[in-house]
Amino acid sequence: MGCFASTPKDSGGNRRKPTSIGEVSVYVPGLRIPRAVDFLQSLGDQLPKTLVERLTALRTRIVVMANQEGPTITRTRRKTQHGGSTLLDLHQALLDYLPVVLGLTKDGSHLQFKVQFNWVNQEDEEEETEMSNVWYEVLSVLHLMAMLQMSQANLLLLPRGSSDGHNHPKVSEENRRTSIDIFLKAAGYLDCAVKHVLPQFSAEQRRSLPVDLAEGTLRALCLQALGQGVDIQLGMAIDSSKATLAVKRRLSCEMVKYWQQAQDNLMNLPLANGWGEKHGLFVKWKYVEAKAAAYYYHGLILDEGNTEKSHGMAVAALQAADECFKESKKASEAFNASAPTSRTPPLFGTMKYLTEKIPKDTSSKVRINRDLYSYEKIMETAPTLPDFALALKPDEYQLPLAEAS
Repeated sequence: MGCFASTPKDSGGNRRKPTSIGEVSVYVPGLRIPRAVDFLQSLGDQLPKTLVERLTALRTRIVVMANQEGPTITRTRRKTQHGGSTLLDLHQALLDYLPVVLGLTKDGSHLQFKVQFNWVNQEDEEEETEMSNVWYEVLSVLHLMAMLQMSQANLLLLPRGSSDGHNHPKVSEENRRTSIDIFLKAAGYLDCAVKHVLPQFSAEQRRSLPVDLAEGTLRALCLQALGQGVDIQLGMAIDSSKATLAVKRRLSCEMVKYWQQAQDNLMNLPLANGWGEKHGLFVKWKYVEAKAAAYYYHGLILDEGNTEKSHGMAVAALQAADECFKESKKASEAFNASAPTSRTPPLFGTMKYLTEKIPKDTSSKVRINRDLYSYEKIMETAPTLPDFALALKPDEYQLPLAEAS
């Protein structure tokens, strides 16, 4: 029950691939786009006509909105005719649909295998994947809900210039705080998908899922959301006069762990097409960028020690920060150059500060200590970063109760 069928990417040309996705603070690796479903043919003799019509209406609304907005939603701030956000409208449509479609799974109902659900994949080599299993539909809906949240965060975190045009583009504190909440919500959807939806599939079915719904991808996206949330927290700590070096080091070291785990989850997945390859490059870039921040703050704290060893370790840490910083710039360029192309927005927060501080402080410390210690005495390898427990957790999201009807 619940067989998969895939359509090769050269057969239908249904996946519209933009050549550019504009400025990217938060990478959204493609939205899953639903195809139309004939509920009447599948369920017409199984359910009341009014319920079949309601299912059809709810899902058709999602299909129309997703197909219209999908190709552009990650790069433009689209508004509806009533002034609302298309992101929020599509997200609400998905929330309205979930409890109704979950009704097909109620009490192990045989109806969960009656409807063939079809979605366009973005990161998988196959153009589309369809499956006669409601849990495939639920998994796809949760993925889309999470990606809409990430898209919203990207829009909030694109620096805007002031109305007079004289100030450097910046991101408001309100937008930064709101984005953290959004990241936690997106992580909650993905965490629910891994813990409560994937277990509904057999091992064979899970192996047949498109790569954008593979457990590794879902976990990596969840960790990415948390990593970007910590990045915003660190930027706000940098702007705060009350935040100590220890707080900044802890946040930056936690950020390293989130991105390292995200990279580990993507490591063995066949991310072979443009969206997938770009996803891997984004995670690599952010991982190296996080290491630059962590080594920088670790080096500053080590330099507060009064021993020859602590000064030598501080220099080694700052040199590692500088090397990671240079590598992150190359990783950023590789990410932006990969299809679909993108641009890095004006710097703000963590990287705006560190772009100014890392080269300057590293050069200064190395020059000062060069007179005190020989090259051989300065550690050739970077000191180990402190290991902190990860503090940021996904919001707890539970699937809605299936509608009684």
